[in-house]
Amino acid sequence: MDILIMAGQLILGLSILVILHEFGHFIAARAFGIKVEKFYLFFDAWNFSLFKFNYKGVEYGIGWLPLGGYVKIAGMIDESMDTEQLAGPPQPWEFRAKPAWQRLIVMLGGIIVNIIVGILIFWVLVIRYGETYTPNANAKYGIVPGVIGKKIGLKAGDKVTAINGKPFERFEELSSSNVLLDNTVLTIKRDSQTIDLKIPPTILNDIADYDDGIEQFINHFPRNKFSVDSVYGASKAAGLRKGDSIVAVNNKPVPFFDLFQEAVQANKNKSVQLSVKRPDTTVTLTAKVDSNGKIGFFRSEKDLMATQKTIEYGVFAAFPVGADKAWDMFVSNAKGIKKIFTGQVKANKAISSPLGIAQKFGGTVNWIRFWSLVGFLSMVLALTNLLPIPGLDGGHTVFLLIEMIKGKPLSDKFLERAQIVGFVLLISLMVFAFGNDIVKIFTRHK
Repeated sequence: MDILIMAGQLILGLSILVILHEFGHFIAARAFGIKVEKFYLFFDAWNFSLFKFNYKGVEYGIGWLPLGGYVKIAGMIDESMDTEQLAGPPQPWEFRAKPAWQRLIVMLGGIIVNIIVGILIFWVLVIRYGETYTPNANAKYGIVPGVIGKKIGLKAGDKVTAINGKPFERFEELSSSNVLLDNTVLTIKRDSQTIDLKIPPTILNDIADYDDGIEQFINHFPRNKFSVDSVYGASKAAGLRKGDSIVAVNNKPVPFFDLFQEAVQANKNKSVQLSVKRPDTTVTLTAKVDSNGKIGFFRSEKDLMATQKTIEYGVFAAFPVGADKAWDMFVSNAKGIKKIFTGQVKANKAISSPLGIAQKFGGTVNWIRFWSLVGFLSMVLALTNLLPIPGLDGGHTVFLLIEMIKGKPLSDKFLERAQIVGFVLLISLMVFAFGNDIVKIFTRHK
């Protein structure tokens, strides 16, 4: 069932984005009087489609090959490789008959729409839910590093006071792309010492090896005391109750949740003694730790929410906040691509196929997460289509800019060959991405 929910959310999210992207090309072409012959979600390879109909001279349909979608524009060499219509003289309604600046706008139409959609999604999310964050000043017990954080020198209880020498307001900034992508230096207060710790430029390679890679760098929440909410399994059988505070495991004090986790992880498949504080007494309970290092309870969210702050925004005040969120994602992904080309991040660690994307949606429907991911993917789609690869909008844009500089178009033969090269590159990249995600399923740390 989880797989079906993940697949359903992926198909819905990508379908929305692909249709809107192609609509950007469609509306721009129609605005300049260019004839549009086809509008397809997914590809109708070998002219086979799952569904189609004609309306006002345009064939709308759904193809069988789920690798995006396309708009077939008359007089343009595109994914269809239909060059027969180019044999005759240009017609007034054809793409090739229009000025270069109009053709450039048509090519950028999909990218522009994706950027607008990304901004709109985050704008609405900010209007609806505001911004909830933990002020760094409230992280009085410091951070909880994961395996990756400990590897680079972070310790539980470290208090990060500055990023690149500047104090910061939000604790969540520690796990942001600005920290992970910018060769950042963290200023840390550890006991009576002040330490400057540089984040390795290759850290994303380590993060990609874990399902919860960011959490294995620095936990999203600061170190905090904890209490029990709902109980199940061994905890319920042991007599643990909602509202209990576990203060020791096998007589070892565990004032913080990370210390409790370490204690039970060290006792997998064993029984442990829990010292439990209640409003009127302290009791000792015996619980069985399972093979995953858990005894079966959820910590109270009130302990986490007590350190958080929520800012509500009106419609107009929310717009720049939403726009900043969208733009940050665009810039962060651009930085990530740069790191791939400079060799600081391995391609097999950074590139994902729809399989990897589906896992991010998760096996349950959470509409905040769904729309946040759709907004993120909209900005990613805008960026990737801007890359100067033949077959992508960015490739067409480069050829048009060259034409505008030269004063004459590139030859049809060159454009045909470039389209074939681009198609082979994109298919190869897709095969690599799918193979990479399949390997990750079996090798990634849980």
